[in-house]
Formats: sequence, structure tokens, C-alpha cells
Amino acid sequence: MKISLLRSAFLSLPVFALCISLQAQTNSTEAQLSGKLTDLSGYGVGDVRITAQLENGPNAPAVSATSSPDGAYSLRLPPGRHRIHIQRASFVPRDFVLDLTAGENRTLDVRLEIERLSENVVVTANAQPLELDRTPAPVDLVSRQEIDQRQAVSLPDLLATQPGIAIARTGRFGGLTTLFLDGGNSSFTKVLIDGTPVNLPGGDFDYSNLTLDNVDKVEIVHGAESALYGTDAMSGVIQIVSHQGATRIPELHLFAEGGSFSSARGGAQVSGLVGAFDFSAAGSYFHTDGQGVNDADLNRGYAGNVGYRFSDTNQLRLSVRSNSSFAETPGQILLFPPDPSAFYDLQQLSANLAWNFQTGKHWNHHFSGMESRYYSISGSPPFGTFPNQANRAGGLAQSTYSFHGGAATAGYQYEVENATSSSLGSVHARRNNQGGFLDARWSPISRLTLSAGGRAEANTSFGTRVVPRAGAVLALRYAKGFFGDTRARIAYGQGIEEPTPLESFDSDPCSPGNPNLRPQRSRTFNVGIDQYFDSDRFRVSATYFANEFRDLISPTPGTQSGCPFGSIVFLNTNLARARGVDFSTTARLARWLSLNANYSFDNSRVLQSSTAGTGFQEPGDHLLRRPVNSGNVWLNANYRRFNININAYITGAGTDSDFDGLGLNRNPGYARFDLASTVLLARGVSFYGRVTNLLDKQYQDVIGFPALGRDFRIGLSYRFSGRN
Repeated sequence: MKISLLRSAFLSLPVFALCISLQAQTNSTEAQLSGKLTDLSGYGVGDVRITAQLENGPNAPAVSATSSPDGAYSLRLPPGRHRIHIQRASFVPRDFVLDLTAGENRTLDVRLEIERLSENVVVTANAQPLELDRTPAPVDLVSRQEIDQRQAVSLPDLLATQPGIAIARTGRFGGLTTLFLDGGNSSFTKVLIDGTPVNLPGGDFDYSNLTLDNVDKVEIVHGAESALYGTDAMSGVIQIVSHQGATRIPELHLFAEGGSFSSARGGAQVSGLVGAFDFSAAGSYFHTDGQGVNDADLNRGYAGNVGYRFSDTNQLRLSVRSNSSFAETPGQILLFPPDPSAFYDLQQLSANLAWNFQTGKHWNHHFSGMESRYYSISGSPPFGTFPNQANRAGGLAQSTYSFHGGAATAGYQYEVENATSSSLGSVHARRNNQGGFLDARWSPISRLTLSAGGRAEANTSFGTRVVPRAGAVLALRYAKGFFGDTRARIAYGQGIEEPTPLESFDSDPCSPGNPNLRPQRSRTFNVGIDQYFDSDRFRVSATYFANEFRDLISPTPGTQSGCPFGSIVFLNTNLARARGVDFSTTARLARWLSLNANYSFDNSRVLQSSTAGTGFQEPGDHLLRRPVNSGNVWLNANYRRFNININAYITGAGTDSDFDGLGLNRNPGYARFDLASTVLLARGVSFYGRVTNLLDKQYQDVIGFPALGRDFRIGLSYRFSGRN
């Protein structure tokens, strides 16, 4: 009997303990906060940091948690008023204030919005901003941090070291500067500033005076993107994204520098947040006497970006950018004596007014009006001057429907182009473009993102054309450790390029414009793989591209009479292709040391040419000014108060022409080294210096135009970091 009673008492102990535990939980003073974090398409977002801090307990420790891969999270918190902060790279941070009572179970589900300015987000390659690892097209992003560490001043200096890009400058300071992307012509890359197209009608663009004032990042999208952007996007798109104010106490940056060739530069930037209004503005001034006869340059840049937030889902934004320069241009001084009076005056302006808002949980809308203006005058007073001006103005309307796992966008764009120039005579060229487009992406499973789209473009010059695009991204592997994530990408696109005003409207009877020209066309194919190592400390990417360019417009000998120097007619005669590989790698070698490197192999070829038999651009030749081999190595050390940046750019020989009948058609390769360093002297005060062409290498981007020799600058910078 006693044994039976003892056994019963012993067996009842676990039940008693469980009851005590349940009673303790029931009487717990803690509250529970849980929920799910999703993106606009409804997918859960993992690795989001959720932090809660008692508002009236500043000394109380913050409680935090990280969301699971499906976006779920849970926190146990003491009762009281809490400030909840939700943050993850690529998404806009969210803040909430919640009053929690003892024992309360509160659910807080949040839809996170993509952060456009994040270096992990692409705003150019898709109709809507999208994370980089879900974008099929090859994309290179240059962040504000890289711009500052390299002390890059102008856009071409920054782009010259990116994979797949070749820069051609006709002068040391302020001369005409063009760009070739993955083997395409210099007019085949569409340039956007905060969404505004700034190419001249026909696609040409001069990068020479475009500074990096008020720029937060630069995006380079490889491959034809006419399905989204219409004409000009034949081989890729480059977009400049302006800075936005984000701090209640404003940020301020002042700098002044000077150096070789009697160069001086100064500028300022201020940004902040006042209630629902954010602002950012910057300006800079640069002057140099140059390296030789008639080689001075003056450059002024101004940029502003202001926005007003009616609510979290209703925003209005205006961005404006102006660059003007006056450069003395001595000419091909390696071949001829310098011209002592030649000059090139260039002014470029762009503006964009955009309204973004949501209606309901699934619909996002974007309306914008945009305009870009171009004015230049060049020449040599004894022999005459040549003015040119053009503008593009238009509007864009698009709506996006987001659903679980994807989104679909429909849009319409209208644009008016105007151009007048000395080469057109008295003709005022005017042309209208309009296009409707569809773009969609879908993730049937979390590892796979599919995208497809198309555009119907109606152009006054060439009529209506339809261009498609498609792509996919597949996460082959999710892993940590030495072998990390593996992603494969594939993208196909078609591009179109309208004729230039000269080709369509020229009034010269010996080189008349041809109103029946077809658009130049491209087909681009990209396939690549991204491999991460050692918990994402190392990344290696490789992209193969195969681009074909058809119906290329070329001046062909004509039959017009009465022309003492012969006549020409513009026809769609030429055919070319470019095939190659772009490699890039990033490595965090230590907490204070990082390495970036890239290499490009660009095997471009002329397949059909109107100049066959003349010795210039014969079938089988490499395309002009596109070296077959090029690469860049960038090492950055950031240790305590010091930052040191070493950059090496190496390019192989390329095909070129002197265009003066001297028979020069090969430009030798070269290696150039740059050095930039900054030391923090006191809070916000830095001393910096940089040396371009450290070894004083003699080379030329374009035959006859020598590049700048060793150029050093030193300066002081004051930066007040704003805060909320």
C-alpha cells in the first residue's frame, strides 16, 4: 500500500511541474510580437533584422530577431511603448511605434519596398526596381562609396574601368568623349539621368563634361533593352541615379583642390529631410590651363533632386542636372601642329518630374515628364564655327500589378525630338516617337525568376517596329561555407536605333538625307554565372555575349551631279557582330582590404561594309576603337584614418584610323596606373590626394590625340554627416 502511494506521488510530479509551467506562462508579463515580412510580389523576405527598443527605457537592452526564409519572425517583449525598426539591405527601412500590454499577442505584417538607391538594387534593367540577384541581364553597379574611394570626378573616368567598356577621347581636357559597350557603336548605348534620355536624336552622346556631382550610383546594363526604352538601347543602357536627402539634420560636404597644369576645383553638396520634403543639391567648378598649346578647359556642373512624400505610397520628385564646359582643342598634335584657336563649347541639361503612387495592395503607378537639351559650338574662328542644338521632350505613363511571385507592367511613352545644326543647313529636323510596352516577371519557385517583355515603337522616320526581350535567373545552389551561392543567368534582347537627323534630313544636295532609311537593329544574347565563396567574401562572375548589328547606316558613293568632291547617299548597308566574355571578381581580403578586378575579351568583326575595297573597315576587320583585350585591377585599403586606392587599367592594341589619309590604322595598347589616398585629420576634415597616370605613360585613346601625362591633385574636404 505504501509502495502504491509512493508510486502515485512520484508519477504525479511531472504533471504538477507542467501545471506550474503553464501557470507561469499564463501569468507572464511579456507580450509577443510576430508577423510576416513580404516584398511587393507577396514573397517572404528572409534575413530581415527586426529590433525593438522600449521608448521610456533607453537603458533597457534592445530585443532583436531575424526573419526566417519565408519572412516569419517573432519577438517576446516587456509591456510598454516600443519603437520597432525593420531593416534589410535592398529594402527601405520601416519604423513603427507600438503599445504592448502584458500577455498580449500582436501581429504585425509588413510589405517591404525596394530601396532604389541600394547598391544591391537595379532600377534600369526592369520596369520596376529589382534586387540584383533576380535580374537576368548582366548589370554592373558603381556605388557612391567606390566613387569616393577612387576620387572619380567625371563619368568617363569612372566608366573606363568597367567590364566591356572602351572609352575614346579626342583631347586631354574637354574633348569629344564617346563610349563603346560590348562591341556596339558609340551611339548604341542609351544614357539616362534619373530616367530622362539624354542621347542626341540618333543616339550620339558626348560624355566629356558629365561630372559625378550629387550622384549616388551608376548602373550599366549590358544587352539590348529597346523592349523597355525604345530607340538607342542597342547594346546597353547606362543610368545615373541622383542622391536623395534622408536626414533630419542636413548633410554637408565642401571640398577644394588644386594641382598640376594650374588646375583648380571646388564644390559643395547639401542634402536633408524636412518633414515630408527631401532635398539634395550640389555644384562644382573646375579649371585647368592644360598640358600644352590651346589646351585649357573650364567645366561647371550643377545638380538638384527634391521630393515630396504625400504618404508612404504617394511621392512626387523633381531632378535637374546641368553641365557646361568650354574647352580649347588643339587637335591631333601627334600628327600635325596644334591649332591655336580651335575650341569646343558644350552645354547639356536634363530634367525629370515623376509621380509615383499606389492604389490598393497590388497596383503601382508611375507618371513622368522629361526633357533634355543639348547645345554646342565648335570650330576655329579663322575657318568658321559650327553650332548644333537639339532637345528631346516627352512623357511616360506605366502601371504595375504585383501578385504572389511576380509583377506585370504596361506602359506608354511619347517623345518629340528637335535638332538644328550647321550640317543640316537651314533645315529644322523634327521627329516624333511613341511606344507601348509590356514587361513581366514571375518566380514559379523561389530559386527561379523568369522575365519577358516587348515594345511596339512608332517612329516618324522608320515607321513601326516590334522588339522583344526575355531572360531567366536560376539559383543553382544556396549554401554557406567555402562554396557559397551559385546563380546562372540568361538574357536575349533586340534593339533598334533611329537614323540621325543628318542621315534623314540633310539638305546638302551632294549628301542628301534619306527619309526611307530603316532603323539599325541588334540582337544580343548573354549567358553568365555568378559564384560566391567563403560566406560571400569572394565573388566570381563570367558573362558570354554574342551581339549582331544589322542594317547599319553608312555613307555610300552616290550619283548626284555637280559635286566637285563627289556625292554620297545614306543607306542601310553594313553588318557587324561582337562576341566575347566579361569576367569580374570582388574579394574582401581582410576587414580593411578589398580587391576588384575585371577582364574583357571583345572579338568584334565587320561582316559587310560599304567601304569594302578601300582598305577602311574591310570585312573581317575588328571594329574601330574597340580593343580585343582590356582589364582593370582595383585595390582598396581602409585602415583606421587612412584610405589608399590603387587602380591599374590595361588595354590591348585596337583598330583605329587617323581619318587624314596617313594610313595609320592601329592604336597600340598601354597600361595606366592611378593612385588616390585620403587621411582623416579631424572629425569630418580630410586631406586627400590623387595621381592619374602615375608612371607618366604616353598613350592615346584615339590616334593623334595624346592622353594626359602624370596629373596630381591635393585637396581638403569637410563632411558633416547628417543624422535623424
